[in-house]
This record gives sequence, C-alpha cells and structure tokens, in this order.
Amino acid sequence: MTAARVRTGFQLAGELLITLGVIALLFVGYLLVWTNVRSQAEARMLTDDLRQQWADRPHATAGPSGGPTTPAASTQPIPDSAFAIMTIPRLGSGWYAPVIEAAGPEITLDELAKGVVHYRGTALPGQVGNFAVAGHRATHGQPFANLDRVRAGDVVLVETADDVYTYRVDRDPFIVLPTDLWVIGPVPGHPGVQPTQALITLTTCNPRWNSSHRMIVFGHLIRTRVK
Repeated sequence: MTAARVRTGFQLAGELLITLGVIALLFVGYLLVWTNVRSQAEARMLTDDLRQQWADRPHATAGPSGGPTTPAASTQPIPDSAFAIMTIPRLGSGWYAPVIEAAGPEITLDELAKGVVHYRGTALPGQVGNFAVAGHRATHGQPFANLDRVRAGDVVLVETADDVYTYRVDRDPFIVLPTDLWVIGPVPGHPGVQPTQALITLTTCNPRWNSSHRMIVFGHLIRTRVK
C-alpha cells in the first residue's frame, strides 16, 4: 500500500467520523431542544382546548368543599385525552401541565410527551385513594425536570371541570426502584388496606438523564374548591 493510499484512507475515515459527529450533534439537539419545543406547544394547546371545553359546558353539581369528594361524571377521563390541569407553585409561577389519561395499564412515551399522565386504575383527583401520575424529567417537554426542588409542605393543585383540588406534599422527594410499584397503590406501602384519604403521587425518572430509578413525591388532599 502506497503512502498516498494510506493518506486517502485516513482522510476518508476522518470525513466519516466528522459526518457521524454532526449527525450525533443534530440528534442530541433534536432531543434537547426540538422535542421540548414540540411537546410544550402541544401541552399549551391541550390546556387551552381543555379550558375552552370547560367554559362551553354547564357546570355539574359538586359536593361540599373541604374534603375528599366523588368527581362529577364530567371529569371521568377519556383514554389518551387531557382531563385536568396540574400546577405546582414551587416549580415557578408559569408552570402547569395538562393531565392525560393513560390508554392502557402501562404509560407510553407518546402519552408522556403530551404532559403528565394519570396511571389508569388509580384514583381520580379528589377521590379517596391514590391519584398517581408520571412525567418526563428530561426531553419531550420535561414537566418534572425540577421535581427534585419540591419540598414537604409545598402544594400541588389539580384543576378539573368543576373543582380545584389542593394537595400538600408530605415529604421531600425520595428514590425507589422502577419495580417498586407500591408507590402508586391505594395506600402506598400497605397493600390490601382500604384507603381513607385522598392522596397524590408524582413519579419521574432519576437521575435526570437516566431511568435506572424513580423519584417519588407523596401528598394528601387538604382542600377542595368548587369553581
């Protein structure tokens, strides 16, 4: 092999590596920027559409405020659709996310790209039991990117067509394994026990750029306000 051929081979290899590097950077940019832009735009659209739907319908009769209630029939969620709006003041005055009803027993990436997703089969907002949701912590809108900032005593508000439910966070975020499904049980950590409180559980990946563990936030209902 001549020196010229060796040089040509190195040149081609270098050009290939540069091309692959550019492709990798573009893919990273897509994940870090474009998926967030697209998902956040869809979340805004879903939230606006939901508020318009609420404005266009007559209000259902709601239960007394101040404690757990049975949600009105209008709040029964449709799979893969938004049915509530969550706000967490600790995450910023402009933070909100539509709550999407999971279409099946396992939450999908497509659903997570729209907002925070309600674990199908867990309690609805305001109900006795455990209202459990999941959200992305990185890319695709990343609504729970800063969930680690939440602290015991903070509040989480969940707005439905007829009511606004205020939950108080019980403890600082903590970490579990992905197999620790007890966190979304009716009474977390106490299988088979009949629930007597309206609870909330927020779940996301930990660490932020990995899915080896889950970050969990627990809370309980302290107030129900009729809209």
